[in-house]
Amino acid sequence: MGQSLTEKILSEHLVDGKLEPGEEIGIEIDQTIAHDLTGTMVWLQFEALDLDEVRVDVAGQHCDHQTYQPDFKVTDDHRFLRSAAGTYGAYFARPGTGILHQVHKENYTTPGTTLLGADSHTPTAGGLGAIGIGTGGLDVATAMGGAPYYIEMPEVVNVRLEGKLPPWTTAKDVILELLRRLSVKGGIDKVFEYTGPGVETLSANERTVISNMGTELGATTSVFPTDERTRDYLARLGREDDYRKLGPDPDAEYDEQIVIDLSDLDPLVACPSMPDNVVPVREVVGTTVDQVIVGSCTNGAYEDLLPITELLSNREVASGTETIVQPGSKQAAEMLSREGRTADLLAAGVNFSEATCGACIGAGHVPASDSVSLRTFNRNFEGRSGNEEDDVYLCSPEVAAVSALSGELVDPRDAAAEFDLDPPGRVLPDSYIGTSEADLIQPDGAIDDELVKGPNFGAVPLKDSLESTVSGPVLLKVPDNITTDHIIPGTKEVSMYRSNVPKLSEYTLSRVDEEFADRAASAGSGFIVAGENYGQGSSREHAALCPMYLGVDGVLAKSFARIHRTNLINFGLLPLVIDDTTYDRLDESDEVTLVEDVVSAVEMGQTELTIRVNDNWEAPVTLHANERERTLLIEGGKLPHTKRRLSS
Repeated sequence: MGQSLTEKILSEHLVDGKLEPGEEIGIEIDQTIAHDLTGTMVWLQFEALDLDEVRVDVAGQHCDHQTYQPDFKVTDDHRFLRSAAGTYGAYFARPGTGILHQVHKENYTTPGTTLLGADSHTPTAGGLGAIGIGTGGLDVATAMGGAPYYIEMPEVVNVRLEGKLPPWTTAKDVILELLRRLSVKGGIDKVFEYTGPGVETLSANERTVISNMGTELGATTSVFPTDERTRDYLARLGREDDYRKLGPDPDAEYDEQIVIDLSDLDPLVACPSMPDNVVPVREVVGTTVDQVIVGSCTNGAYEDLLPITELLSNREVASGTETIVQPGSKQAAEMLSREGRTADLLAAGVNFSEATCGACIGAGHVPASDSVSLRTFNRNFEGRSGNEEDDVYLCSPEVAAVSALSGELVDPRDAAAEFDLDPPGRVLPDSYIGTSEADLIQPDGAIDDELVKGPNFGAVPLKDSLESTVSGPVLLKVPDNITTDHIIPGTKEVSMYRSNVPKLSEYTLSRVDEEFADRAASAGSGFIVAGENYGQGSSREHAALCPMYLGVDGVLAKSFARIHRTNLINFGLLPLVIDDTTYDRLDESDEVTLVEDVVSAVEMGQTELTIRVNDNWEAPVTLHANERERTLLIEGGKLPHTKRRLSS
């Protein structure tokens, strides 16, 4: 039996385990990336490992989330990150260089490699035939130290693409169609591998759009084969030598197959407030649009922004619609500027932002009250924009641009005649070579050779080893689909404390209950009770680190998002699965005790445990953890475990 492309790449990097779905595997990591909200803790943890330099081929540190530096604490973080990159041998992308996935794609992503990133949209690399996986920062820190990355071998789903996208329909509509079919939970513990004749009709950038937003399916990653389109793109970047032709064997077998006929797709839109709330644009036409933002790591490349300039050139956006272009990289912005297209956008009434994640996490361009924001981003979780009562829709750049002209949501196929528009399509530049590289500081040109820490920096907190008796109150009960944005908000007033865990912890779950942090700290122990898919969204490890710092012992949930479950274990918190009945019966302030000698139960591999509630009823809970993960739990998490191993 032949191998899928996923299996081929993982086989080349396999150092432990077997490539069988559900089995834990350890893989060698070639490249790593982190940004300014995750990177500070990554490098503090790397420092704690007492290593002299990174041990991966390429390590990247970016400053893309807090680009505007609204407070000295953020600027201090950026200075520290530059010093860490210089001290340990990573490249450093200065604030404004662009979003890490776009910048890394332009400069370093290489077919056939493994990329581990402290950001959930690291699978962007799959559009160029690499295996990119998002994870918590602690996993990135240990991978930079040369340790394998461990993960359960996912199922591999073959997404067979047939046909060709019709005019006005884009790669964004492909991934929105998958979300419409499968939901935000439809890809958990799966890799989506794209094949079929439709693949060759998509440019390399269109493939990265799809692989980027595959994260919203809950997928481990997504990957495309490489071909002449890939070679051509790398050649235009001046990196043709990085090309490798990669694809599945003709007789490869998959765990599941999905067929999408590209020619049948319509322009789609994800309605508030979840990326899988997808309908054809024609079902929501006429909705007044107060704000339009085009950009992000999903649709912020030069090829995504070029159609906008063509559609808006010599026209004006509706007077009631604030319109912003937020490039994915300075390279894209520089190319548009050199071609005079930035001036065309400004003349059309468009504001031009720095290349930043900014608005995607609510750090800028927060929508007004009782307004609709139409964005080409990948997430529209309630409140993520910075407005708790937002109405954010997700769409393609084409739908966004034509809606900006109209002032309301429109299907561009219907509005083309009114505005005398032709489908812009996707056009590649002759070359990307010649754009400035001044903002990428390479290891051999490092400015710093020792760490520079501002007054806002704190030490990395460590958890004590697991105790035999685990008991405490239910500190909070939350519903399904609680995101990491709910647990630790990404807004600027919170994010400036990412390097100060004691202060950051004060905001833990504040969007759900403002008194949670005080209650948890006072209790010194206890549990969070949650519904399905707890911890979906961003990879931010602070969503596990801060509850650990406050004394939380574990989470009792119906199910967990993949990255967050790993982060809980990495910081020594018990991820315990409960059934619907137990969830319904548990209430805040209930006293919960694990009946067993917990250390012995975890050590012996016991899966079924029992909780006693208020000393008057009991219920089963399940601990899904392999031998390695159980060791981490017993020793208080991955950092204490790794420090012990390195010092022994």
